[in-house]
Amino acid sequence: MRRVILDTGSGVAWLCPQDQHHAWVRRAFKDIAPGSIICEAVLTGACHLAAKEAVPRARVIEFVNRVRLQPISLASELAPIRDLLDRYADWPMDFADACVVRLAELHPDASVCTTDGDFRFFRKNGRETIPLTAPFVS
Repeated sequence: MRRVILDTGSGVAWLCPQDQHHAWVRRAFKDIAPGSIICEAVLTGACHLAAKEAVPRARVIEFVNRVRLQPISLASELAPIRDLLDRYADWPMDFADACVVRLAELHPDASVCTTDGDFRFFRKNGRETIPLTAPFVS
């Protein structure tokens, strides 16, 4: 089992059977270690996007408990997150993406579980690639 940092898309795919990555993420989550990480920004995004697909928002919290994720607050990391948003100002990095990259910097042993191809281009600690668990990674 491996420890991962969840991105919004992987959580939404798990919750929404009609999502194109639903089957992939269900298989991938069988190998995710308890104590894998999810941040508040990803939870917010997952609640918003799941609700658009008629999934009750409370199911996001049930998902966190079922998969035994560790919710993390990044309130003390706003300066480095701002720096990431500045660095990728010309790229479609949103606040949740920046939080996930920051978590990858803080937890170098974890990969990022994502369905978002932009993570192939984001870098942690300036130039390091981010290990990914993703449907586009073999």
